[in-house]
Amino acid sequence: MGRSQGRARALIVGAATLLCGAAAPTEIPLREARWLLSPDVAADLTREPVECRSHYADAALERSADIGRVAFGAPLLLGGQAARVGLSCSSCHRNGRTNPHFHFPGISADAGTADVTASVMSSHRGDGIFNPKTIPDLAADPARLKVSRDPQKADLRKFVQGLITQEFDGPEPPPAILDGLVAYVRSLSPESCRGQSEAVRLGPILDQVDMAVRLGEQSYAAGDRATARVLIAAARSTLGKVDERFQLPGNSSSRTLLREADADLKAIEFAENPRPADFANWRRKWPARQHRLLAAEPQSFYSEAVLRRTFKD
Repeated sequence: MGRSQGRARALIVGAATLLCGAAAPTEIPLREARWLLSPDVAADLTREPVECRSHYADAALERSADIGRVAFGAPLLLGGQAARVGLSCSSCHRNGRTNPHFHFPGISADAGTADVTASVMSSHRGDGIFNPKTIPDLAADPARLKVSRDPQKADLRKFVQGLITQEFDGPEPPPAILDGLVAYVRSLSPESCRGQSEAVRLGPILDQVDMAVRLGEQSYAAGDRATARVLIAAARSTLGKVDERFQLPGNSSSRTLLREADADLKAIEFAENPRPADFANWRRKWPARQHRLLAAEPQSFYSEAVLRRTFKD
């Protein structure tokens, strides 16, 4: 992880800290609320599209898609303005789908649109013309999508690489991260959809943290430090998003627990040579931490009722 990404993380954390108010949707300390234009923000923050993901029979491809799924939600994958404010691929494509209420100043017109050639996000592709387009559902019929997903062609890989490095001024991702993103996007299809939407729950998010750490450990063991650091950084970013949901009176113990978990992962991320014992220590502590956080979930911003009460205050 380079110095620029470290600075970006600090800016993201600082921006979240400054948002600790509570009465209006744009003032609650949740990143997602900053780019939502919705008639019901509380509903949008507590429900999301169902992920329409199929699974690969090949174990290596399935692991690659898992890596891509983790990276898909990591703000530090992108660069420039996107990284500074905490945008990730999943900001526009929630659960790999779309986000009909996404609205970001300077790149959106109507809700659910984005100008992918806006200079505010890209020094490479900015064309000086405001031409936002509807954000596509990545699980839509492949025939309706503009980039071929044929695994025999390199079209999708080139597109994703250009999106990261050109459209969002991000650094060149490690090969395993790029391959993972391609495998993940290819795994999305309308045939795999089971329903329209589902509640945003803490359990699956904590499971994703655990997956990111496990994949990071495997990458370190395989000698792929670049990929491992992206995955550990993604786990830390996810813990930061969880922390935002607990920024309410009475949740100080949960936030302390999250800071302790983040400190353990920070030590791994920036260690010259992380030791197996460091990961064993994480695995030993994580189940109890997970249990305590889940017990406190009803008193957090994962609760729609809590969000609605906050908006009324």
